[in-house]
Amino acid sequence: MSDFERVCAVSDIPDGGVLGLEVGETPVALVRQGEEVYALHDVCSHAEVRLSEGDVYDGTLECWLHGSCFDIRSGKPTGPPATRPVPVYSVKIDGDDVLVSLSKES
Repeated sequence: MSDFERVCAVSDIPDGGVLGLEVGETPVALVRQGEEVYALHDVCSHAEVRLSEGDVYDGTLECWLHGSCFDIRSGKPTGPPATRPVPVYSVKIDGDDVLVSLSKES
């Protein structure tokens, strides 16, 4: 079974936005869409830059450098130049606490 770790409060993540943080030594981008929170590896698979510095729209997180977009649910790229997905992580919400497991969902 996966171990979940508290990483922040839901209220720390802007609605429709992204928050970058470290879980241990792993960079994680948390994306909030209303009541849902998604966790992706915070490094673009194309250019090795932080995805949390990009923008969220239409269920995707866009890399600020070259415009690659990643589905926030699956981590799969939705357009070039990225061709490889980024890992996604399991998230649980407990009250206002966001808990993340670094075990990959897919």
